[in-house]
Amino acid sequence: MKPEELPAHDQYGRLLEDRGVWRQATTLEAAGELTARWLEGGSSYQPGHFAAVFDAETKPIAAALAELNRNGLFTKESQPGILGDGAAQRQYVTGFCGAETARGLLALSTRTELVTVAHAPGEASSAAIAVTVAGTEIATVLGSSENPVTDGQIQDWAGETNDSLALLLADSWYVEILDPVWGRNDVLLPAVLKALKRAEQQ
Repeated sequence: MKPEELPAHDQYGRLLEDRGVWRQATTLEAAGELTARWLEGGSSYQPGHFAAVFDAETKPIAAALAELNRNGLFTKESQPGILGDGAAQRQYVTGFCGAETARGLLALSTRTELVTVAHAPGEASSAAIAVTVAGTEIATVLGSSENPVTDGQIQDWAGETNDSLALLLADSWYVEILDPVWGRNDVLLPAVLKALKRAEQQ
């Protein structure tokens, strides 16, 4: 096959050239910077997100999430707060970080009304805190560790990024921070950013 005949995108529409950059990302800082670029529209590849762009509901918080990624939290999942039309969401963000950053984010639970669940490297847990409700059904919960703790999970991350980053994530802290107030959007992300900057200064 000639080079010009090689596919430019994967089966999810993600640009393979953008995926190539992730092959070189071996630190949480590098992963955070690439995630920030994706959130700003500068990339169409994000590991574990099987589409070229993020969900429409992420658009209003994308810039704030990019800032978190550039300040020590490699974010994995998030959602804005929503209230109405038979659905309710608590705003939350999850991600990977180092021990000192995790400690700073965990402290949010002691000095604010925000809730932080921190998972140590290799920890497998299965708590369930409802953050999305559709009608009478709970649609999304937090509390389960997303660290790649099994060989299969590590291989999945390695396939989406590279071996070094996959192993680093397995040895990183995974944190989940949520606002307990349904539908609120102006408290969590600024507080998380402030905590991240405080952790950097220590």
